[in-house]
Amino acid sequence: MSNQYLDPNLKIFTLNSNVQLAEEIAQVVGVELGKCSVTRFSDGEIQINIEESIRGCDVYVVQATSSPVNERLMELLIMIDALKRASAKTINIVMPYYGYARQDRKARAREPITAKLVANLIETAGATRVITLDLHAPQIQGFFDIPIDHLMGVPILADYFKSKKFNDEIVIVSPDHGGVTRARKMADRLKAPIAIIDKRRPRPNVAEVMNIVGNIEGKIAILIDDIIDTAGTITLAANALIENGAKEVYASCTHPVLSGPAIERIENSKIKELVVTNSITLPEEKKIDKVVELSVAPLLGEAIIRVHENQSVSTLFD
Repeated sequence: MSNQYLDPNLKIFTLNSNVQLAEEIAQVVGVELGKCSVTRFSDGEIQINIEESIRGCDVYVVQATSSPVNERLMELLIMIDALKRASAKTINIVMPYYGYARQDRKARAREPITAKLVANLIETAGATRVITLDLHAPQIQGFFDIPIDHLMGVPILADYFKSKKFNDEIVIVSPDHGGVTRARKMADRLKAPIAIIDKRRPRPNVAEVMNIVGNIEGKIAILIDDIIDTAGTITLAANALIENGAKEVYASCTHPVLSGPAIERIENSKIKELVVTNSITLPEEKKIDKVVELSVAPLLGEAIIRVHENQSVSTLFD
């Protein structure tokens, strides 16, 4: 495809969360990024100004609701309102990371289901479609009554490990029971077996007991998760794998939240490389030698073109 997309009605805007990724996506699609400014009043209120006409246009807004999540969410909601009032034909939200996705059900009494609340807010503001990546719980798709394209990070991560041409046997490891489906998808792509870490606390404040289900002896273990936040689970898992006879451990995830002590934990762990995507913008201090960053721009750019041209998006999952 030539680098100049011909339909002038396709516009891509970015807010503050993923500026570099948005620039890459615009390049993939072959358009210039739309002009808009996000400023703050002195009391912190957000002001958004769209600096070109978007009347009758199909607009794609790139914004992850990553940290600071509430700021990013308000920026997005105000932008959707601005676009709606400026007569955009469609308002498509390209959300590489969906914040609040971990609050997807009531695990205890009197808990909110914030993932549903966020879906309601986006919809009520006026979005007509959401394109997102690796939702923490796939059923969040059902929280929306507008079309949602749910893309997968596993193929991007799997291709990276494929390119390393490990001659030794590899094993794909899920750090908990909940991630087995994801591990299975990766294992199918790499034609490798899977293992599962079964962890439990005998009683509160007693160190976790980690049992490894599956054969990892002498193998290169690749841990896969959707989100790595404080990196507690993944570093404990990596150390347990080495103690139980794995030769090397790589860790991978789609969304590098990496908050609090995460970077220090990864630095001091047995993890050889942490392979992530740029769904969340990493500040320079988090780009340590162990972290390998892969771009989701080709995937998201291709999804935008397919949505815009009314082609199948599901072929991107193959």
